Formats: sequence, structure tokens, C-alpha cells
Amino acid sequence: MTKARLLRLSVVLVSIFMILLIIVYWDNVGTAHFYLHTSFSRPHSPGAIPGITAGEDWEALPDVDEFLAKLLSSSLKQNSSINRKTEQLLIQGSSKPVVSNLEENVRGYDWSTHNDRNSLDQEKLQIERQRTLREFCANSSFTFPTKERSFDDIPNYELNHLIVDDRHGIIYCYVPKVACTNWKRVMIVLSESLLDQGVPYRNPLDIPREHVHNTSTHLTFNKFWRRYGKFSRHLMKIKLKKYTKFLFVRDPFVRLISAFRSKFELENEEFYRRFAIPMLKLYSNHTNLPTSVSEAFGAGLKVSFSDFIQYLLDPRTEKMAPFNEHWRQVYRLCHPCQIDYDFIGKLETLDEDAAYLLQLLKVDRLLRFPPSYRNRTASSWEDNWFAKIPQAWRQQLYKLYEADFVLFGYPKPENLLKD
Repeated sequence: MTKARLLRLSVVLVSIFMILLIIVYWDNVGTAHFYLHTSFSRPHSPGAIPGITAGEDWEALPDVDEFLAKLLSSSLKQNSSINRKTEQLLIQGSSKPVVSNLEENVRGYDWSTHNDRNSLDQEKLQIERQRTLREFCANSSFTFPTKERSFDDIPNYELNHLIVDDRHGIIYCYVPKVACTNWKRVMIVLSESLLDQGVPYRNPLDIPREHVHNTSTHLTFNKFWRRYGKFSRHLMKIKLKKYTKFLFVRDPFVRLISAFRSKFELENEEFYRRFAIPMLKLYSNHTNLPTSVSEAFGAGLKVSFSDFIQYLLDPRTEKMAPFNEHWRQVYRLCHPCQIDYDFIGKLETLDEDAAYLLQLLKVDRLLRFPPSYRNRTASSWEDNWFAKIPQAWRQQLYKLYEADFVLFGYPKPENLLKD
């Protein structure tokens, strides 16, 4: 009887072990290289092998988490030689990017050199940004929706902005209208998640925009459940502890202006049908609107910035569906009070921040961050854009985005909120 029980127990344990091996080694999207290393994340010391290091952070992990971490790290040695060869190929192809895409040529890039801040200044800047974020996350008198929930309380569908690169141990939370197209390109190059004629892309600007924003291109946290089942949250927590996590933000009001310009001043069929038609009907009293954006623009029917602000403030908007990602608050996209980010970049200092981050990640020899647009929406435009917006609306709008202003150290726009 005892032998029979031992046999059944052995079969169960072997089955579990084989399932885990399949998860690690035969992942069908090519993200099975679980390199749990990072250039400057805090949990491990230089030279140590992440995933099997004993320390304070690992002692608190449940047994299943520690077992998974050790199992995942076992692929490190087997894949290290392959990774070195790949990086050598990337280095060979990492010369000055060539803008081959017509749309990128039209948009225009600033190829001029920029004076980088020295590492000490950048380090101090990061310390200050992280200190501000953590202080307000811990401040009980400063509240906003979802602040108090734990990471486990975040639904999977709200984790779709966290892109994972297992090859280099990086997690990037992308925020639309904050250079996310080019940061996604960088993540594609690093993770080798997209091939061009059987070869991974080496130059970020070679990647067409339509591929950059294809959801199938990136491994995101919300895909973990489908791939790893009940182990998904355990794996997320391990990666959040061991990987380098970063995001880029910008002045919330300027981001709104940029989103409006991009989605409603240019012909965009999807945004016209989903958002412009309802706005024009609700706030401009238009009826029998054209079905296509080209017809509407031809007839001079465009959403005004005032319409857009009314839409954001209308309580019916959120009842119908959550804000679109292009104007959804950063705290709702990236969960900065639940995820301890190692690096906070800002669009206002994009060139310096990007260069410093790539150095910290030790991938600056593999690629360079694509140059910034020459015609970037400027914060000095706020006064003109909000000139016709009633003061009461401006104050309501600030309350709607206050958490983003405060958490990321943007000053309150007093000139827009007072008489």
C-alpha cells in the first residue's frame, strides 16, 4: 500500500517537473530565455547569478516562487553562448540608424547632438524622481483611485502595458504619447521578438510602425495567464524583483494636447468612428455625420479641443468604457504605487534620460535610441490650447490627472487654474 502511494506521488511530482520544463524550454513565442539578470536592479550583487542568490528578498518568497526562480535560471548557462553570438551580430549592425520608412522621413528627426548630463547628475535626478514617487505613494493623506490596492488585486487586462524582455532582464511600461513607439522598437531589437527575412531587427528605425504597435509582437504581463496559468503571478513577481523596470512620462496636460493633435487633427478612421462621431453628436449637436473621416474633414467637421475636454470630464465616458490608452492616466497604465520602478524617464529630458538608461542597462553598444522629433508638442503651448477652456473645466481636468502631476513631480499649472 505504501509503495503504491509513493509511486503515485512520484508520478505526480515528475509530471509537475516536466510541465515546468516545457514552460521554460518550449515556449512557442521565443521568450524562454529567462535571463534573470539586470545591470543595476537592487536585489542582487554584481557577479551573482540571479534566481539562485540567497538574500533578504529571496528569503521571503514562497517555496513555489523560489523553486520557479531556480528552475528558470537553469537555462542561463545553456543559452549564454548563444546570447553572446547574437550580441556580437547586433554590435556589427548598430551603426548610425538609417531612416528607411517614408513616414519617419515625413515626420522629421532631430539628428543634432545633445550635451549629455554627466552620470552623477543623472543619478541624483533618478534618486529625486524615485523619492518623490515613493513618498506620495506612502502618503496616506494623498489619495487617488486604485492607490491602496496590491499588485495581486490588479486584473490581468490592466497589465497589458508591461512589456518584458527576458533576454536582458528588462520590463518597460509604455505610455502612449511619451516616445513609446521608439521605446517599443528598442524592446523589439533587444528581445529579438520580430524578424526581418529570418534575421532579428538590429536598427530600431528599420521596424515599420504597423509592426511596432501589433500586440502579438510583444510579451506583456497580461499574456502570462494564458501561457503559464496559475504560475503566472508567481513569475510576474519574480521578474518584478529581479528585472530592471522603467517607464517614461510627460506633463499630463501636454500629453493630452499631443493625443488630441495626433488622433483628431489628423485623419484617423478608427478614432473618428469610435470617438469623434460621439463627441460631435454630444457636444457640438451634429447629426447625420459622414461615415468616413475623409468626408468629415472635407466638410469641415472636426472635433474641437473643447469637445475633447468635455468628453474627458463627462461622467458617462468612463461608464461606457475605460479611457483610451492615449489619454488614460499613467497611474492606471503603469501602477507606480504597486510596482517599484528602477528608472523614471521624462519626455522633457528624453535624449539625456534615454542615453543614460541604455548605459545602465549595458546595451548602449548594441543600439542607440532613435532621435527625437523636431516638432514635439511644447509645454509653452498650454496657455494657447486652454485659452478657450472655461476655468471650471480646467480645475476639474486637473483633479482628473492630479495623481500624474504629483507622483511624477510636475508642478501644478497655477496659471491655468486661477483667474
